[in-house]
Amino acid sequence: MKSKKAIIYCRVSTTKDEQASSLERQREELERLADNKDMEIVKVIEEKESGYEIEREGVFSMLELFASNEAECLLIQDETRLGRGNTKIALFHQLNKLNIAVYTLTDSDEFKLSESDSMLLQIVGIVEEYQRRIHNLKIKRGMKKAIEKGFNPGDNLKHQNQGTGRERIEFPIDEVVRLRQNNLTFEEIAATLRGLGYSVSKATVHRRYREYVSLESPANEG
Repeated sequence: MKSKKAIIYCRVSTTKDEQASSLERQREELERLADNKDMEIVKVIEEKESGYEIEREGVFSMLELFASNEAECLLIQDETRLGRGNTKIALFHQLNKLNIAVYTLTDSDEFKLSESDSMLLQIVGIVEEYQRRIHNLKIKRGMKKAIEKGFNPGDNLKHQNQGTGRERIEFPIDEVVRLRQNNLTFEEIAATLRGLGYSVSKATVHRRYREYVSLESPANEG
């Protein structure tokens, strides 16, 4: 019984006829590697694309299979087949996040990046973590400021799925208007709404606010 499910990824950089034999050779060698390691091959992906290009159908297909837990390891001829330069680092970062083991023809065990590449991955991970923290702090700051201005999160959670016409098509526009009148920025208002589960951007909040104002102004004039 096969112990692990694997994806074989083969790539050449040009569409020249002589490269076809290279793809075939990569596939055959990796199929033997899978057999030697008692792995079940879920999919074989072959591409004729530059290693510097990240927008590859085969790469997207591979990542989707890994994300859906249909495979747990990747077999490649060597690290350059996956990608080159920044593209290689970005793809290995995604594989690390998905906990995907990588095996190559040149390594007897699971592939390990060089010390310099591993350091780059650590830096990328640190940057991502701080971006997440900053995003959460912006939500927290916006929520705190909104509450200080009279915003009641409980009221909006209670009515979150109850539309009342134009004002609550996607999010409570009446609260947006009130918070805007209390000098909160559109970014702070959007962050507050995201904290309540409304997936809205600063641009969307601003646009809906302008629409509301333009629709309400005739009535206000009377």
